[in-house]
Amino acid sequence: MDRFGGLTPWLRGPLLAILGAVAALGQAPWDWPALTVLALAIMFIWPLARKRAAFFNGWAFGAGYFALALHWITQPFMVDAAHDGWMAPFALVLMAGGLALFWGAAFALARGIGRSTLALVACWTGAEVARSLLFTGFPWALIGHIWIPTPLGQLAALVGPHGLTLLTLAGVAMLAQMRVWSVIPVLLVGLGWVMLDPGPAPLADPAAPLIRLVQPDVPQAEKWDPDKIPVHFQRLVDLTSSGPVPGLVIWPETAIPWILDQAQPALVQSAAAAQGAPLILGVQRRAEGRYFNALALLNPAGDVTALYDKSHLAPFGEYMPLGEVMARFGIHGLAASEGGGFSAGDGLALIDVPGIGPVLPLICYEGIFAEEVNAVQGRARLMVLITNDAWFGTDSGPYQHFALARLRAIEQGLPLARVANTGVSAMIDARGRVLGQIGLGQQAELTIALPPALPPTMYVRLGDWPVQVLLVLLGLALILGRLRDVWRITVDPIGTGD
Repeated sequence: MDRFGGLTPWLRGPLLAILGAVAALGQAPWDWPALTVLALAIMFIWPLARKRAAFFNGWAFGAGYFALALHWITQPFMVDAAHDGWMAPFALVLMAGGLALFWGAAFALARGIGRSTLALVACWTGAEVARSLLFTGFPWALIGHIWIPTPLGQLAALVGPHGLTLLTLAGVAMLAQMRVWSVIPVLLVGLGWVMLDPGPAPLADPAAPLIRLVQPDVPQAEKWDPDKIPVHFQRLVDLTSSGPVPGLVIWPETAIPWILDQAQPALVQSAAAAQGAPLILGVQRRAEGRYFNALALLNPAGDVTALYDKSHLAPFGEYMPLGEVMARFGIHGLAASEGGGFSAGDGLALIDVPGIGPVLPLICYEGIFAEEVNAVQGRARLMVLITNDAWFGTDSGPYQHFALARLRAIEQGLPLARVANTGVSAMIDARGRVLGQIGLGQQAELTIALPPALPPTMYVRLGDWPVQVLLVLLGLALILGRLRDVWRITVDPIGTGD
């Protein structure tokens, strides 16, 4: 019998999708983790039914979750609505339905290997790990992300994003049992809320260098308009040259609209506005017939002293999978250069910034991949993330992206300077606290002292492998238990032990 009370799929599917949407309200910008916990608990209370029904239950719940959490995915297609707008609903349906397949598979697998809450915890966590890695990965709106703005987000310094998800699902599973021990996760959450609260940030070190974050707020539809390019560039220059001389100036992704090898006059003017401070800016560059989404470090003379090419590109945005085939139908990446696609760089690597030390550059999409940030050789003094969130509109997308930057800072125990074209730009300290920010849709600069770095966290030292090993061991234990049960039924039905 279907454990959803005999509801037909036509009724059960919409109900589960609505429940999934409720679960998504724990993500930014809503930040209501209690609703996520409630929705997840209901999924644990309702047992798993047959494999096919279990898959459908997990898929429908996931489809609702991802449809709400990722509804911003339609916004890039509306920048040029006349040309790309027709793809927006297909993008949302395919994204939500596609990611929900991971959750559907998790429910079906849990039903197959044990039909227990422990099996569902292990398989569901494994599904979140899988969608973070497979098909270039998309670790956005992970279940554990609901804790980022709360004291419990500090646990990421110990267990990383997947550890947060595992702890969340394990706690919810215990809570859903409604037994005496169900009070344990409630007590642990309360205790963690008090003990893990980092409190207010300490006063800035007067000897710390000043970092200037410059947010020009250029609408995406105007970014490449030849008539408005001079106005937008002058805005960057004016914001940069105001106030005291900083130790470092940071401009956002593709801050200047010229190809790097054709931009020397603009580079000189940009460096002059920085008043002798090194300047980090986003720019496109061309080399050997290929285009790169790059980050350049300029010295006071306007010379490029360090260069980083974005290595983890956004599929369908910066390049098109099966690009040569898709190009025949006139379909290109939304952010692709001159109608083609960007090429990937060689991987994340530190650059040395005078007066600051080793800096880890991240460009937009790269900031969502915890395992790639954690794999960088050497220890940075500061992480710098430049982005152009104008693509994401003004709804949930920019705020979710911003929340992930806070999580990276907690995991690494490093300050992170986030500079976005339209916002949110901010200085985030090594515990994920926002020391100062420029809100969405504002033209402004923020000059703020560089906060201290912490010693390497446990997550820096161990990465994701403890969670992955634990999931493998749980899976093996569940499979062995299932095989034992099958053996008892088919080989030793009367329990002789022979």
